[in-house]
Amino acid sequence: MARIAFRLVAATVGVSLLVGYLLAALLVVEGFRVLWSLVPGLLELAALLVVAAVLSTYLSYRFGTTRLVTAIESDSVPRAQAPGLHRRLDELVARMDVARPTLYVADLHTPNAFAVGGDDGGALVMDRSLFRLLSAPEIEAILAHELAHLEANDGVVTAVADGLARTLVGVATLSAVPALLVLSGLAAGSAWIRGRPGDRSGVFSRLRRGLVAGLIGGFVLATLLVRTRSRNREFAADDRAAEVTGNPLALARALRRIERATEPAWPFAPLSTHRETDEAIERWLSTHPSVDERVERLRRRAEAARLGPVREGSTGTPVR
Repeated sequence: MARIAFRLVAATVGVSLLVGYLLAALLVVEGFRVLWSLVPGLLELAALLVVAAVLSTYLSYRFGTTRLVTAIESDSVPRAQAPGLHRRLDELVARMDVARPTLYVADLHTPNAFAVGGDDGGALVMDRSLFRLLSAPEIEAILAHELAHLEANDGVVTAVADGLARTLVGVATLSAVPALLVLSGLAAGSAWIRGRPGDRSGVFSRLRRGLVAGLIGGFVLATLLVRTRSRNREFAADDRAAEVTGNPLALARALRRIERATEPAWPFAPLSTHRETDEAIERWLSTHPSVDERVERLRRRAEAARLGPVREGSTGTPVR
């Protein structure tokens, strides 16, 4: 008798869950229908969302230079304070198809440099420690590398690509909500009706897990594609810097010095985000290729070009 009572209660709960999920799915579909009625059609709505996301990302990147520079508490470098640095920057800009960025220094807590574009030429920010770590030709190589990113509009293209990928994944996820609700209702309802509330081995549960896995896989794939492009652009910026300066080894030495200065010396160094990794997934998700790869490519470039004496002012220090 107790078993029959339990089955009746379980069946009632199962039907209630199924009806609840189905009503929620219908509510979502109705919401979509109302949204679609505001535009000519589904394709137009999707296109509108994509255009809005791309435009928003572009404008945020293009006009966010001032906010970023202010946020990191950087200081502009007057020409009178560092005439040699400005002269090197002027020479590089003259050799490249890029507007001259404003030069800033900041305490970034790690030896680093980055450039961001803007309507006024953008900004090139360098950590103060770089001037203690690097020689003049190595500083020039870092400047050329960052200018190469500005010349190719890498920052804005990467930002737009990332925004577009996230928008597409978001649209796909939103579109899948009704199906997820229906499958969840069928999975939970059928399990209760069968008298096995905790059972998640049914066909509806498997379909729901498959759909979720597909959505997650789409997000991961989009991320990997954006990160792969980012790593390729780092190689391209290295090549452009080597071409403009005529000194690939200067950039190789700079990268190696920065790597060594970034490596933490405390006992938990293996947990540091700055360490090189042998894990494939971590390499795939990284925005930058390994320093070893970059240095080796630059060394091969120098050997292929059979460079003679490096440019005046170089330390001549080998890459180790």
